[in-house]
Amino acid sequence: MGRMESERGGSGEWARHWRYERLPGLDLLRAHYVRHTFPRHAHDGYVLAAVTGGIQEIGLPGGTDRAGPGSVVLINPEVPHSSRAGEPDGWAYATLYPSRGIVAEVAAELSGLRGTPGFTETTVADPETARLIRGVHRAAEEGNALAADGLLRTAVARALRRHGGPLPARMPRGAGAGTAARAREVLLERLGDPPSLDELAASLGTSPFALLRAFRAAYGMPPHTWLTDARVRRARRLLEAGTAPAEAAVAVGFTDQPHLNRHFTRIVGVPPGAYRRERGVSRGGRGPEDAA
Repeated sequence: MGRMESERGGSGEWARHWRYERLPGLDLLRAHYVRHTFPRHAHDGYVLAAVTGGIQEIGLPGGTDRAGPGSVVLINPEVPHSSRAGEPDGWAYATLYPSRGIVAEVAAELSGLRGTPGFTETTVADPETARLIRGVHRAAEEGNALAADGLLRTAVARALRRHGGPLPARMPRGAGAGTAARAREVLLERLGDPPSLDELAASLGTSPFALLRAFRAAYGMPPHTWLTDARVRRARRLLEAGTAPAEAAVAVGFTDQPHLNRHFTRIVGVPPGAYRRERGVSRGGRGPEDAA
């Protein structure tokens, strides 16, 4: 199952980002961060985080939330957000990243919830849901799949009942939204060799400033920030498939492995080598990723 806690830089920070093989569709993160700051990014699936110590500050499109012990942070897919410590001693939390499929399965069993399920609040005082989230971690770490799965579904159901509703349409309408969507497709196709903002705007028949404004409105971050996030997402899939970090770095368009290490660690919360090891990817001997 790997090391429970890996120290980071002697700062008292530690993190474990892993996947329990008997709970497909779920990633787990348990960590204590002090100096680490998560830049603006988004997730494919959902986030349910129980703050267990300190204060976490979450930067959201509508402002900044502060969450302390007993609080639960709920974030829907593709919602841009950042995170940092809200006090000098940092914050500790246990986080679940269930896939859209898991949340949809649970939502289908709940009466009165129509449409695509989501959370209508971001930071809530809900000690019972926080206890359930911590219980999922404890059961998974003990190798108790029956308990972990049951607690996971109970936690998701409780969060949806108390703080859930149908997700609103995320993409704004209008010509700007269409331009932003086309720009996103170009960036995905050219992940390793992206155009400049001027080139991208010219290819879409708009101005750089108009494109920048439309992209921010649609995705909550400028194109270059979104591109870095997309590269890290692609790198995660490659690492899970067994690709070495150095190869993944080149494949997604980073200059070299140190660039991947820096951006990956900032966004995911652990280095790519640790991320790969915790997913049980085997390899022969030690490589440079072991130092990440």
